[in-house]
Amino acid sequence: MTFDDLSSARPDLAFIAHWVGKDAHVLDVGCGDGVMMDYLQSDKRCSGYGIEIADDKVLESTKRGVQVIQHDMENGLGLFGDNSFDTVLCLSSLQMMKHVEPLLRDIVRVGKEAIVSFPNFAYWPHRVALLKGRMPVSESLPYEWYDTPNVRCATISDFRELAEEVGLEVMECVALAEGKIVTVLPNLRGELAVFRLRKKAAH
Repeated sequence: MTFDDLSSARPDLAFIAHWVGKDAHVLDVGCGDGVMMDYLQSDKRCSGYGIEIADDKVLESTKRGVQVIQHDMENGLGLFGDNSFDTVLCLSSLQMMKHVEPLLRDIVRVGKEAIVSFPNFAYWPHRVALLKGRMPVSESLPYEWYDTPNVRCATISDFRELAEEVGLEVMECVALAEGKIVTVLPNLRGELAVFRLRKKAAH
């Protein structure tokens, strides 16, 4: 898979891929259909694994040549040792977890760096929907309130606060809209929040 293929299929993933180094050992937590790992393996010579629970997604990932471990992320990442990976990805999956804080701690335990993305609940169309008395439905939150897998709603500011609480350094934070960086009023105009994190150095 080439960068152009990834850009046309998933512009958000194409942006995030720039933060993953060549030849990196990568863990993709909640890898879905495996498109990100497929790209990283073929274009950036990365190695690693995807973690996914859904049978159909595990099958799709396997067909792409991605090594997938079928595992419920709610049970943590105890199967991996500290700093086993250069980069751990958790892309649009964290908001589906009941226990976000322990999983976030585990992600940065097993990886030297982590990249986390999630739908930004403070995105202005979401605010408009709430003002109209409705739960928001958008490209980044494509489910109705009664069938959504998302059990957590967060804004960029919320997540930054949580990262600080669990002792993480925010290396970079961007808001994306259609795969492009939003620089003006990012918490209002960004539909997807993307954080690049690592453990704070011990003093």
